[in-house]
Amino acid sequence: QVAAASGHTVVLVDQSDEILKKSAKGIEESLKRVTKKKFADKPEAGAEFIEKTLKNLTTSTDAAAVVHSTDLVIEAIVENLEVKNELFKRLDKFAPDHTIFASNTSSLQITNLANSTTRQDRFGGLHFFNPVPMMKLVEVIKTPMTSQKTFESLMDFSKAVGKSPVSCKDTPGFIVNRLLVPYMMEAVRLFERGDASKEDIDVAMKLGAGYPMGPFELLDYVGLDTSKYIIDGWHSLEPNNPLFAPSPLLNKLVAEKKLGKKTGEGFYKYK
Repeated sequence: QVAAASGHTVVLVDQSDEILKKSAKGIEESLKRVTKKKFADKPEAGAEFIEKTLKNLTTSTDAAAVVHSTDLVIEAIVENLEVKNELFKRLDKFAPDHTIFASNTSSLQITNLANSTTRQDRFGGLHFFNPVPMMKLVEVIKTPMTSQKTFESLMDFSKAVGKSPVSCKDTPGFIVNRLLVPYMMEAVRLFERGDASKEDIDVAMKLGAGYPMGPFELLDYVGLDTSKYIIDGWHSLEPNNPLFAPSPLLNKLVAEKKLGKKTGEGFYKYK
């Protein structure tokens, strides 16, 4: 959406036409919300903006067939190293030499993904934040093999789609999640020890640190399964790091399928 709205030609790829129809509809709805604010007193200009943006966007279920005419591939599929590597390996065969590959992963190492291709110098991380149309930040990740030219192209692209890029080396969680996930886990440990209630911890961080959400609200919003997946991955990389220690309570909730907002219950219950 943000790439198409900033004048880039975009091909959105997913597994089925049904998913793509839903995605296209979601993008159109999102654009309507954007134009209500952006073109509040100019509805005609708003309608033109939506039409122009949607013209820049086509869809496909065959990534290999469309990659031959692209300059940049941004992968945002399931957080699974094998599945991602399989996709990159396949696309590497069909993409032109100049095409840059980027992953939107939040927790996997970019170097491990780049190694599945023959273009390690044209591979980096572009970690966007949810919801992308609203959030200004993009973390641009440079591996030891990423060329300076590729890195600059990724920074330029981020600015061209209206974002504020920050750069980071290929370290677990990059900047935001490396600080955020251990913070959320520390909140769970504080609660597990019985030092404070989850409600009071949430209120304290909102009113004392100015955070828009408390750590337990945020965990429920992100998904407890996602948070567990990240911490388990980092724990296996650095088993002696106390910040990456698993939480018995988090493991129990995930085992009970209480994954947060999306299932109606996590640390809190949702209607």
